[in-house]
Amino acid sequence: MGRRFGWLWAAYAVSTFGTWLAFDAFSLIAILVLHAGPTEVSVLAAAGLAVGAVVAVPLGPWVEFRRKRPVMVAMDLTRFVALMTVPAAHALGLLSLVQLLVVSVVVGAADIAFNAASGAYLKALVRPADLLVANGRFESTTWTATVLGPPAGTAAIGLFGPATTVVANAVSYLLSASGIRAIGGGEPRPVHTAAHGTRLRPRDLFEGWRYILTHPTLRPLFVNTVLVSSLVMATMPLLAVLMLGDLGFAPWQYGLAFGLPCVGGIIGARLAPRLVSRFGQHKVMLAAGVLRACWSLGLAFIQPGVAGLVLVIAVEFGLITCMGVFNPVFATYRLERVPANRIARTLSAWSVTSKATVAAMTGLWGLLAGIVGPRTAIAVAGLLMLITPVLLPRRDRTPDSGEKEPAPPLEAAGPAGKPQDLRAGTAASSFRGW
Repeated sequence: MGRRFGWLWAAYAVSTFGTWLAFDAFSLIAILVLHAGPTEVSVLAAAGLAVGAVVAVPLGPWVEFRRKRPVMVAMDLTRFVALMTVPAAHALGLLSLVQLLVVSVVVGAADIAFNAASGAYLKALVRPADLLVANGRFESTTWTATVLGPPAGTAAIGLFGPATTVVANAVSYLLSASGIRAIGGGEPRPVHTAAHGTRLRPRDLFEGWRYILTHPTLRPLFVNTVLVSSLVMATMPLLAVLMLGDLGFAPWQYGLAFGLPCVGGIIGARLAPRLVSRFGQHKVMLAAGVLRACWSLGLAFIQPGVAGLVLVIAVEFGLITCMGVFNPVFATYRLERVPANRIARTLSAWSVTSKATVAAMTGLWGLLAGIVGPRTAIAVAGLLMLITPVLLPRRDRTPDSGEKEPAPPLEAAGPAGKPQDLRAGTAASSFRGW
């Protein structure tokens, strides 16, 4: 798909691996360095997501009215600087929970702004015919990093200390910024900026939500994806408590149970383009969306020993394989239906809602587990997951974004090295680990 996409993919790969290398790094630093308890660690995780999402609300329209590649570089550099303050403070003996919380908020808000800009940029960069292939590559890269990153990060922490992976993650953002700058080429100034200046109007803050909630197929997909992701993420701490505490699994067994099944995500991402080619985009998205809801309830039946470990691996493998198919197809479907002049605000609104809902559901399920126990709370989440397929759109009533005037093209070079007009591209990506 050309040299420019190659640089974009390389930047994504290094940044994603850095993110997963530092998976749970702040929680480990809080526990090992600051001797924080369970409540403080939970507050750190939930508050960082929630406050970061609130801070990011005005960033969607801000990104919409600016060139996307400079925004992506700026957000990478912002995350680099913010993360590097943690090892610096640790070395000086000044690190605190408050600083970890502030850094997590800054990084979370920058994540949302970067994702909004990257989705809009990719839509203009990649040809329509390459859309699903690009998404599949990003998705398989994410799951590969998920398999390799946490074990490598845990080993690095054991050998070099808890701040090591934070430094590695920060450097990955610096390398990502360098890769994005190396893409080169021109990028048109957004029309809104030229016509109305850089002023941020109050109505712009909510344009993303307005577009989603008035769209006949994006609205149910919005509710479905936000609910599914929040139910999955809300049960992760409870599974850790159940497996490592009540059932007596060793930490390496817990890591194996959630690392090995990520191979299913790679398989699913590779299968997605072939399935869409054979059965059609909407049918594949609907089938994968239904199937991914059928697995989580099985986690409520974990028992100690080898049989329990095999059960967790099987359930997670099935869930993640379905997600590997669903995610790139859904990301493609979504951007195909969002006009170019609303992409950043729509993706930002989606991310803000998702992060805030995950934070709220994680806290709520923690309270529920305290009342009925982690196993019952996991079962409740699994039962609710079985209901989520009813929110998926049964028919595709919007074949395209309805753009009357496509956005100005990026001057991109294709595989043959010749300039091409990519203005009408319909490209998207998960960008979940970026």
